[in-house]
Amino acid sequence: MSVLVHLCEPATWRAALAVGALHPDGAFVHLSRPEQVHLPATRLFPARRDLVLLVVDPARLADPVVEEPGVPGDPEGARFPHLYGPLPAPAVVAVVPYRPPVPPLLPAPDDALGRAVALALSVRTRRAAEVRDVPGGVVVLDPRFPHSRDDNRLVVVEPVDADTVERAATTTGLPHPAATLAWAGADDVAAELARRGWQAEELQVMARPPAPALPGAERAEVVDQREVHPFWEAGWRRGLAGTPDLEEVVAQLVGREHRTDRVVAVTDVAVRESGRVVASGQLRVDGATAAVEAVGTAPEARGRGHADAVLARLLERAADAGCDLAVLEADAADWPRHWYARRGFTVVGSTWEVTAAADPQAGATQDSSR
Repeated sequence: MSVLVHLCEPATWRAALAVGALHPDGAFVHLSRPEQVHLPATRLFPARRDLVLLVVDPARLADPVVEEPGVPGDPEGARFPHLYGPLPAPAVVAVVPYRPPVPPLLPAPDDALGRAVALALSVRTRRAAEVRDVPGGVVVLDPRFPHSRDDNRLVVVEPVDADTVERAATTTGLPHPAATLAWAGADDVAAELARRGWQAEELQVMARPPAPALPGAERAEVVDQREVHPFWEAGWRRGLAGTPDLEEVVAQLVGREHRTDRVVAVTDVAVRESGRVVASGQLRVDGATAAVEAVGTAPEARGRGHADAVLARLLERAADAGCDLAVLEADAADWPRHWYARRGFTVVGSTWEVTAAADPQAGATQDSSR
């Protein structure tokens, strides 16, 4: 059986993540095949474009799925898969925005690259203050954080040409033109934009299974995110030294962070020396997929295995949440990709980040700068 889907409001899914399952509102959880989900969408959520599709692997369901008729008004003979029991969060291999009439991209359970890209781009869309359709994708905007290009950028998932990217990135209200190119073959468009003066950065998407009880994990503790803010601030000040309005930039980058936990389950972990956080990392869990973000160590504390402890604890937490896939993005031109490779991550594909280079901050205010 191919994947099934469940349509719901983002807040409903976030609540399900908190308890590990989406429970029936009645006798069963209403599932659909991808080609028929427009029927309950039209009936239950007319004209809504802020919903999400939970992409469900039927092989991960323990309770029975029963084919049953729909409701009056559905096409004659239409039958829907109804799950008689809760929908476990680990059965959801991806969560994608539902923005009709644009068809959603639904990764298969064994598509590590598709699931990684879906998580990264879906989080940006779900937490955005505003989303606008453009050819091949969307523009996400948040005027509260204009210095965060992670929150103000073009996100393209279908093939388009360089002219289309440039036009969309420069005419849709972005405070600075920036785009994520996330389709096979996007390297040609990235290269063309680089010839036009844009900065183009290849990000290798890496993946591995989570694992419980990894050596060293006990050295890293789960912390309230506010405890790592000073660590982040110090890292951004180092990375952005010489940037105009540096304090305002850093304040925005820290201020945006709480919004991610509103759409996925976020865990921050840290290692301390003499009570001070000297290494940290973040895990974002969205069903069966977990993203490792922002693993870093203060310069004066490197070489002591702190990053290994942080990564081990994050992978342990992902395993505890029932995830079967941990993913991350690493700069293809920088050393961390080798560090992650030695720790079991393999490259499953690439995406491209392109930024108009007129601003000295270009490329510097993304999550990878920590």
